[in-house]
Amino acid sequence: MKDEIINTIIADTEEGRTYLSNFRNKEEKNKRNVTAVVKGILEDLRNNGDKALISYTNKFDSKNINSDNILVTQEEIRKAYKGIDDEFVEALKTAAQNIIFFHEKQKRNSWMVTGEDGIILGQQVRPLEKVGIYVPGGTAAYPSSVLMNTLPAKVAGVSDITMVTPPLEDGTIEPKILVAADLAGVNRIYKAGGAQAIGALAFGTETIGKVDKIVGPGNIYVAMAKKTVYGFVDIDMIAGPSEIFIIADERANPRYLAADLMSQAEHDVLASAVLAVTSKKLADKVKEELIKQVESLKRKDIILQSLKNQGAVFIVDSVEEGVKLANKIAPEHLELCIKDPFSILGSIKNAGSVFMGDFSPEPLGDYMAGPNHVLPTSGTARFFSPLSVDDFIKKFSFTNYSRQSLLKVGDKIVTLAEAEGLTAHANSIKVRMKSSN
Repeated sequence: MKDEIINTIIADTEEGRTYLSNFRNKEEKNKRNVTAVVKGILEDLRNNGDKALISYTNKFDSKNINSDNILVTQEEIRKAYKGIDDEFVEALKTAAQNIIFFHEKQKRNSWMVTGEDGIILGQQVRPLEKVGIYVPGGTAAYPSSVLMNTLPAKVAGVSDITMVTPPLEDGTIEPKILVAADLAGVNRIYKAGGAQAIGALAFGTETIGKVDKIVGPGNIYVAMAKKTVYGFVDIDMIAGPSEIFIIADERANPRYLAADLMSQAEHDVLASAVLAVTSKKLADKVKEELIKQVESLKRKDIILQSLKNQGAVFIVDSVEEGVKLANKIAPEHLELCIKDPFSILGSIKNAGSVFMGDFSPEPLGDYMAGPNHVLPTSGTARFFSPLSVDDFIKKFSFTNYSRQSLLKVGDKIVTLAEAEGLTAHANSIKVRMKSSN
């Protein structure tokens, strides 16, 4: 097994149970070590504003950033378009259209109901006013993340969107990031990344305004910074390494399965790629394809380390057993490479996003289909959902009773308030019950 590109595990064995029990512990030590560093950076940001922000930016990303050039100018955006080919821009536009179409379906409406005796109840839906979006930068530039984080906010009606992203060494931003931000409708872009950028969005500085919510993926420092500032602002989620879980039957194409496993393994050495397959013969073919295909891939070393340390091929007795494993792991991405994927969709309880059939691979969701690719990781799909329009709205209720309708329930309110020892609550009702008008 030690010489295999990815470990093969019989699902219902001690080895399989050990793999599952250890699956979520891979990052905890790193998180503890990073948190102390992050807290120091955030405290510095809170006390020293721009001075701290620029100091950390020059330390970690670029020595060319100052208070005069930290904000991206319109001229820089125009220049970015000149360096981008039309094919890329058109691809972005098509992706944006699909993302908007999907997220428009998620919009909620305010509502109101009228009952007897003049009772009126309802709920108002309002967009958040100010949102901050973090986009990874440097060599790991993801314009697709710009679209996925910005467009749901725009659909929700958010009017003020600030983006932060780490600059390159020369103090510029990757042109593809700038073009995506412009197309998506970001209001302003700052050349800042890491925990310091999260702190600037959370607390505000002389240059960067405080926001109501921070969304967007980043490295472990960004993730821990978001976790630390939660409460000062809202956040989307704490993202961990990327994950894919594939359930495949014996008719599945091993070339597709191998390619899809590696599509997530290339993200990070801590990314996990897991296959549950009903055929040992197919599992062997997948491993052969992994060996063959990885040779031509740019991030070969990362893929190999990820597959070896975090990956697994489970041999299962049935597709249903594969579903049980998936529900235990609650993966970020779940592919159903089986003959009739809709036949088991109702059995899926825990997954960030589900990809149905042989021709719906995970990268389709990353870039083009429309559903959001900002997804719960590290088992949090048990209780978290993908980023959506709901993340960019808030709701408040309203209540209107007439005197007659209040009198009907007044005694009951007094009973409950006094049972809790809150006599002032009870008195608020009593004075109205005694009043003649």
